[in-house]
Amino acid sequence: MREVTPEEGQKMVQEGALLVDVREGHEYEEVHAEGARLMPLSEFEARSGELPKDRPLVMICRSGARSARAGQYLLDHGYTDVVNLGGGTLAWAENGLPTEGGKG
Repeated sequence: MREVTPEEGQKMVQEGALLVDVREGHEYEEVHAEGARLMPLSEFEARSGELPKDRPLVMICRSGARSARAGQYLLDHGYTDVVNLGGGTLAWAENGLPTEGGKG
């Protein structure tokens, strides 16, 4: 699976990609990339069909490991335009990109 930098991921989102955060709800509430849609890994297989196949998906988690697993699952199940955000939410925030949440 292709990995993108936080800046590349943000540009993709600005151009219409969906940012999918696979962390758990409490992590998401603390801080998340602006505009990210929560779909926890614990529910991911059951809910992955909710994700559109007709637009790019940028997967994100805390550091990039869980989102890579979720993204690979999508690729294995018929999705074609899926990338992983390298470094995850930590890298997104460290690069000064917009975040939302309790500590954001």
